[in-house]
Amino acid sequence: MDMRKVIGANFARLRKEKGLTQEAVAEKSGFSQSYIGWLERGQRNPTAISIWMLAQSVDAMPADLVQPISD
Repeated sequence: MDMRKVIGANFARLRKEKGLTQEAVAEKSGFSQSYIGWLERGQRNPTAISIWMLAQSVDAMPADLVQPISD
């Protein structure tokens, strides 16, 4: 699976588990709501720093975003 899609799917799952909207995460992380949406759809290639900031916005570890998704 494409790593962008892995990160996007993991981030969306974690965000929803925390009961957060894309808008709330955007405010917390400093990224735009559009960027969050693109990321969740696997349309962005986040940097290591972005992954760290995104993980913090959902109270997760960066490794949680890059874990392979089991089918």
